[in-house]
Amino acid sequence: MAEGLTIQAVEIRKGDQPLIALDRHVAPGTVLTVMGPSGVGKSTLLSYLIGTLDPAFTARGRVILNGRDVTGLPTARRGMGILFQDDLLFPHLSVGGNLAFGLAGGDRAARRERIAAALDEVGLAGFENRDPATVSGGQRARVSLMRMLLADPHALLLDEAFSRLDAARRESTRAMVFDTARARSLPVVMVTHDADDAAAAGGPVIRLGDTPR
Repeated sequence: MAEGLTIQAVEIRKGDQPLIALDRHVAPGTVLTVMGPSGVGKSTLLSYLIGTLDPAFTARGRVILNGRDVTGLPTARRGMGILFQDDLLFPHLSVGGNLAFGLAGGDRAARRERIAAALDEVGLAGFENRDPATVSGGQRARVSLMRMLLADPHALLLDEAFSRLDAARRESTRAMVFDTARARSLPVVMVTHDADDAAAAGGPVIRLGDTPR
């Protein structure tokens, strides 16, 4: 089975109403963009991929990541990371503490080194002790990205991840996320309603219909 993320004959329904029918392979370092109006099922697709689909929906098909069928696995064992439009940083933890949340194992010194390297990678060297409330929206997005990447995911899901950023921060953060995914050979599925996001991603685009949920 090919490396990357395979969405194999996935169909999602709510009651008798079909929402999603998708059969695609996302190669490492490639972004598959899913577009459509609000309520069409874009986020529902991501919920299915990561294993958090609401019981109100029914689904069939397979989710295969790097040759491993993860369809029946719990979220924590699927090897996928997800970024939302809200950064969801823990307000009671420092920037470094938020990043430590993504780490598993290793002694304290090794964890500090990984956190410092992660912050340096996204231009935030020395931010370990900063309160998340004191950093900008773009910086918070970078911290969220690195917290997720420190968990070593094998695929990345983006749920309107750039929609709350202003134009300048959106462009730079988007470029950072896509460059990081390519550098780490991560397949990416991005849902968005913004054509500029799709153009920046540079990969295939799927447009879902306007059937309401």
